[in-house]
Amino acid sequence: MDKKKLIIGITGATGSIYAFQLLKIFQRLKTVNSHLIISPAGVMNIKYELNINRRDIESIADFTYDIRDIGATLASGEFQTNGMLVIPCSMRTLSAIANGLSDNLITRSADVTLKERRRLVLVVRETPFNLIHLRNMVSITEMGGIIFPPLPAFYHHPKSINEMVSHTIYRILKLFNIEITETLSWAGYTDNVKEKKF
Repeated sequence: MDKKKLIIGITGATGSIYAFQLLKIFQRLKTVNSHLIISPAGVMNIKYELNINRRDIESIADFTYDIRDIGATLASGEFQTNGMLVIPCSMRTLSAIANGLSDNLITRSADVTLKERRRLVLVVRETPFNLIHLRNMVSITEMGGIIFPPLPAFYHHPKSINEMVSHTIYRILKLFNIEITETLSWAGYTDNVKEKKF
């Protein structure tokens, strides 16, 4: 079976745990080749939030790239991928992508993903949103990208932060048609459902 190829960008917004858990899932699944790019602010947040260094997170990715290397294969539409995730996505990166500012390998790869009509998911982290943030999100949506703030769900009664993070990751993976067996999906209040008889 051919592996999916996904580009993963990690920027300086809070929430590096989402990227870390995602990469660990890919490592376990062995059905996805991860192509990882980390911004300098992303490296800083990984150290601060997870108490690990750049090498620790790069070691669980299949391929890693320097954010300054805009001549890397990811910068070309000829490099076939199944899409790209920016997780977490800072408002600075959102703005750059929305306005076509391809000034580093993350923003250039996102631009390529959009122009090639591949799936782009931005896991934006900021609150509250100002009007500039919202307009940039509308622009991305109009271009075919998906804005996915990592809002926690509580209907599955999470018992830990890891469970809350995992649930968000599973929902993101579904956008790329990647199924996880332990997914926690909402089944509805089945006690109130009545089957129609025809």
